[in-house]
Amino acid sequence: MSGLIGKKIGMTSIFEASGKCVPCTVIEAGPCVVTQVRTIEKDGYEAIQLGFDEKREKSTTNSLKAHFKKAGTTPKKKLVEFTRFEEGHRKTFGEILKADIFIEGEYIDVVGTSKGKGFQGVVTRYNFRGVGDKTHGQHDRLRAPGSVGASSWPSRVFKGTRMAGRMGGNRVKMINLQILKIMVEKNIIIVKGSVPGPKGSYLLIERYI
Repeated sequence: MSGLIGKKIGMTSIFEASGKCVPCTVIEAGPCVVTQVRTIEKDGYEAIQLGFDEKREKSTTNSLKAHFKKAGTTPKKKLVEFTRFEEGHRKTFGEILKADIFIEGEYIDVVGTSKGKGFQGVVTRYNFRGVGDKTHGQHDRLRAPGSVGASSWPSRVFKGTRMAGRMGGNRVKMINLQILKIMVEKNIIIVKGSVPGPKGSYLLIERYI
């Protein structure tokens, strides 16, 4: 299997043998249940659907209850399909996958949704400097975007011009993050560096194939 669904626990730091302090992220990786196996004959493509994190039955629709019952598991909050497989590592219906599918020292890719920042101006969103200092009467121009287009031509603002707007909340992929430590009994992996999203957000953890 190429990956798992995980949840961001938070950040910490680890001291290497050389004494260097390395920032890292703690991720709860699994356990994930194989809730569906898609095949070319039946579905037109190959994929494995994984379910992660417990969900209350009263909050689950009847169709999904039947879907999870068929897999012999309880309702799950997060369902994701993985389409990449390692040769000879196909998973079967109802199988449970844990953090031990990864190996300490290997490199993985982590996909998540970045923190939403709301509506932001150009200084925060694009690191603009502002129009000028507080001189010559420019008391209200310190964080202004300045001119956004010409006058007579084209008499409009071009699409894609950097202006104020909603910031964050994007799908972000961090590549080549090294696994520093795996705690199999707790389904915890510690990766070097940061990953997108706030604490408690869902992540897709994929091994590079």
